[in-house]
Amino acid sequence: MDSMETRRNAIVELINEHGTVSFSQLKEVFSYVSEMTLRTDLRILDEAKRIVRIHGGAKSVQVVVGTDDYLSKRAVRNIPEKLRIAEKAVSLLRPDTTVFVDSGSTTTMLARQFPNQSNLIYTTGLSCATELAGLSRPTVMIPGGRLNRYSQSVYGISAVKELERVNFSQAFLGVTSYSHDTGFTCGSNEEAILKMTAIRQSEQVIVLMDSSKVGIRSTFRICGLEEIDRIVSDGNLPDGFLEECRRLHVPVI
Repeated sequence: MDSMETRRNAIVELINEHGTVSFSQLKEVFSYVSEMTLRTDLRILDEAKRIVRIHGGAKSVQVVVGTDDYLSKRAVRNIPEKLRIAEKAVSLLRPDTTVFVDSGSTTTMLARQFPNQSNLIYTTGLSCATELAGLSRPTVMIPGGRLNRYSQSVYGISAVKELERVNFSQAFLGVTSYSHDTGFTCGSNEEAILKMTAIRQSEQVIVLMDSSKVGIRSTFRICGLEEIDRIVSDGNLPDGFLEECRRLHVPVI
């Protein structure tokens, strides 16, 4: 069996990967150790400030402090799935319209695939803006605000107020997690407020999400499934989630 140190490192890695993990999920992954041993591991890791214990599970330190995870780490996860999502999302783009592109690793992939066509694009993601900078036809706008150096994005009241002045044809949103009980969530309150603003200002709201986001709860609610218009996925979303989308008439591609 794995050594204690290897196991605890694996626990931290799993929690950082998902942001929030329930104790039942941990028991399933680390089924070869007792429940008492696993609780001891969580206590020791919490005391070492490597994770944060919460009722029923544990959270990543990065999520608790509001970074919503490092973009550099997210960018190397699930790359084939994110590319598949981006390619599908490109087919939904409407030329000669105003578009909001959220920050995040999946939306950065979308920006990389964005066609060189006439659009007014607002993005809060610096990595998205960098990808879009090579295009000659779109006009790219970055709202003013505070820099989140971890997620390489702009947020805060200045960014929110600027977005409130714009009417978007489409908003392409990235999300940290989704569960039936909480809806779409993320780990930063200010990021959640910004996404909520983009939703209110948009005719069509499109969520880009891979299957790893389902069944995870983060701290701050963005919106419910019924408040969005379409989901673009990697094709591996669980049946329960797909049934919920059908019930609420939310198309999934």
